Amino acid sequence: MREKLTIIKVGGAIVEDETQLAQLLKNFSAIPGKKVLVHGGGRRATQVATQLGIESKMVNGRRITDKEMLQVVTMVYGGLVNKNLVAQLQAHGVNALGLTGADINAIQSHQRPPVKMNITDKEGTTTTKTVDFGFVGDVDSVDGKMLSTLIKEGITPVMAPLTHDQKGHILNTNADTIAAETAKALAPFFDVTLIFSFEKKGVLSNPDDEDSVIPIIHLTDFKRYVANGTIAGGMIPKLENAFNAIQAGVKKVIITLATAIDGEHGTVIQ
Repeated sequence: MREKLTIIKVGGAIVEDETQLAQLLKNFSAIPGKKVLVHGGGRRATQVATQLGIESKMVNGRRITDKEMLQVVTMVYGGLVNKNLVAQLQAHGVNALGLTGADINAIQSHQRPPVKMNITDKEGTTTTKTVDFGFVGDVDSVDGKMLSTLIKEGITPVMAPLTHDQKGHILNTNADTIAAETAKALAPFFDVTLIFSFEKKGVLSNPDDEDSVIPIIHLTDFKRYVANGTIAGGMIPKLENAFNAIQAGVKKVIITLATAIDGEHGTVIQ
């Protein structure tokens, strides 16, 4: 029987909330067996960029990463956020190791080419535009064997949302994608549960009702919910990553509240 591995992805909103983050790290430390933490940090990056006089540009919830913003996210994700999480986990007795995709060649990616997207403005008008996301990486491969070696030695990777292109360049990469691709790469070595934790109790059928959690979502449900507008915005790529992970052999994917990462709460993706 294979060892269990729990991968927790924590979003930037939780990273910014000291109380919620402290509780999440306490709960994460109490999870039995092997584990991995993947973090975001977008809100902190936006805050630091503003302090430096750098404008943050977003399209459909995704960051445009020009040269100046790449420097900010590298400092914030790979340094400020990552190392603070590592230090706090050490205080909980977790032997954590902070990693970007460039470290130990963990995650290789390529720079995303300009893409056509449907963009809805504040007035509700939707237009199709070609968007250049700049220095944003789309994942090509994750070295599951190397990561599994670290994990089996009792090390807990804490992974920042940064990858590299093998040409000497760091690329900003969506943290949900990092979590899903890491889970897929580790599925041959462990019995993997992937948990996306954020500020909601799960995927909501009514965004104004915090208790309207959809308990289970199948792929056919997902397509229907997107078509009728129940699921929209940043939740769409999150669920796309979840279904990709399931189809690649990850045993279980859950979307839940950051203070409920025991695998028994939230929305289960099947």
